[in-house]
Amino acid sequence: MLEKVNSVEDLKKLDIEDKKILAEDIRKYILEIVSENGGHLASNLGVVELTLALHSVFNVPEDKIVWDVGHQSYVHKILTGRKEQMKTLRKLNGIAGFPKTNESETDCFNTGHSSTSISAALGMARARDIKGKKNNVIAVIGDGALTGGMALEALNDAGYSGTKMLVILNDNEMSISKNIGGMNLLLSKLRTKRTYTKSNLSLKKIINKIPVVGKPFVKIVQRVKRSIKQLIIPKMFFEDIGFRYLGPVDGHDIAELERMLKITKELDGPVLLHVLTKKGKGYKIAEENPDKYHATSPFNIETGEAKGKKKKDYSKVFGEKLIELAKENNNIVAITASMKDGTGLREFQKEFPDRFFDIGIAEQHAVGLAAGMAKAGLIPFVPIYSSFYQRAYDQVIHDVAIQNLPVIMLADRAGIVGQDGETHQGEFDMAFFRLVPNLVIMAPKDFKELEDMMEFAITLKRPVVIRYPRGGEDSKIIFDKHEKIDLGKAEILQEGKDISIVAIGKTVARAIEVANKLKTNNIEAQVINVRFLKPLDKETIIKSINKTRCVITIEDGTIVNGLGTAIKELIIDENLKDIKIKSFAYPDEFIKHGQVDELEKTYHQDEETIYEYILKLKKKNEKEENAEESKEETDK
Repeated sequence: MLEKVNSVEDLKKLDIEDKKILAEDIRKYILEIVSENGGHLASNLGVVELTLALHSVFNVPEDKIVWDVGHQSYVHKILTGRKEQMKTLRKLNGIAGFPKTNESETDCFNTGHSSTSISAALGMARARDIKGKKNNVIAVIGDGALTGGMALEALNDAGYSGTKMLVILNDNEMSISKNIGGMNLLLSKLRTKRTYTKSNLSLKKIINKIPVVGKPFVKIVQRVKRSIKQLIIPKMFFEDIGFRYLGPVDGHDIAELERMLKITKELDGPVLLHVLTKKGKGYKIAEENPDKYHATSPFNIETGEAKGKKKKDYSKVFGEKLIELAKENNNIVAITASMKDGTGLREFQKEFPDRFFDIGIAEQHAVGLAAGMAKAGLIPFVPIYSSFYQRAYDQVIHDVAIQNLPVIMLADRAGIVGQDGETHQGEFDMAFFRLVPNLVIMAPKDFKELEDMMEFAITLKRPVVIRYPRGGEDSKIIFDKHEKIDLGKAEILQEGKDISIVAIGKTVARAIEVANKLKTNNIEAQVINVRFLKPLDKETIIKSINKTRCVITIEDGTIVNGLGTAIKELIIDENLKDIKIKSFAYPDEFIKHGQVDELEKTYHQDEETIYEYILKLKKKNEKEENAEESKEETDK
């Protein structure tokens, strides 16, 4: 059936039975692609019927569908002319794993972080009304994303506004980890009442037409119905804030979904359709382990086992070390924003359930909560992905840094993460954290240094950021030397007189690799692991620069306001003359998706590019020096 469907127009020609066959074909196709390329599996398998129903009832691109987070948009892409392109999913220059307006006009809004869809959809609906158009606007949001403050703010505004729009609550009881919190309790009550709010518009129309008594009778019935709802389900949250609530409806029943979606088109004002789906639907292994298969590397379909051997990574090292530290210090607590597996805290939760807090997808709350705990004498560790720390920036400044509170913030997935693309790359954290007074910013060169930095952070009793990359120690370099961590003190890993290579975090290993290759050309590089972006070890760096008069900086972040900027500011502030400097960092733009090593080569951050640059630089310097000597001889 999938071979016959190359567009939404083809889909609309099918009957319900054909659509059921198509749903299974799409599941098999997604399994094939994700097992080869990696990607978001369980969430896409769960929305197959919902997506088919949406495209059967609505007309994109005229009607707008905003996918919250966007990682569940594979089915949408298959149906909107990108079926063959899906084979390039998440590959360099291939199709993205999230909606992209530059891919198709049916992708009406770029998404990648949770809780944004209702705001964007409401904005589009208001723009439609101002322009006098009649198109439909739909936000598809998961139950986990409703814990995000932005989603609640948008619900509040949309309900009060009375604007015609549809919010589809895709309720699979999961975000990445199992959902928690008060919103989940509310939805649990709603799930148990499947018969709740079966709107019968035709009956309402018939009664309304009865002379004299019709409309008053409808109003009486509505008041009675609402009273009954309040008895069945206390605190009818969605209706109390202004939404018409419909559901819950079986999210895998295409006919029923289409029926309910057609009803929503006839209603004015904001409508919320509550859809119950199963994450990982149709692939038993993913159904039983939806959190594991939320996002996955390439795997064997038959067994579910990853094709590549799983290596030890920074997140796991962090989690294991935190357990060790927590055994020694009862004040240590851990906070996660619905990412206990991704940030390495699963075992910590088992070991210290009373000192572990999963607060849902709510990064701002996570940092604010940590600030309150720190003020009361606890030592909170808050691991959040670098790209998600952007959401808590105000809390970092206002709640933590201004009060100089001992909150230890771990920026996981810092730097380039690869195939999830612009919304998930973590190249900005050094730049935006560096602006904030009172913050200490560190980055480890390897697992051992991460452990040392965690121990050191506890002793500081002030705000700390430790950033580390996705994955493990990818370099062949093994560091034998680990100097004691002292505040703002860099580490000289290799002595040299010809050039200073200053690096931070994962790029320190690359600096050593470059320095080793330079030796074969009789170029001696002094390699400095700065360890601290803030405070910077000015003394060590100035001494090295004065010796070599030539400096290279390497960092896994943006060229703006990172390590390179810090060194250039130092050179200017100290009035160092005739210094040659080159910074290797990612350009001032959003970095596309692809394998990390591919992106490093594409953006000229790889070992070979840096090595070749230094060779050319030294040859140029030698040529200039020889020319200067010749001029001096001629003058004499």
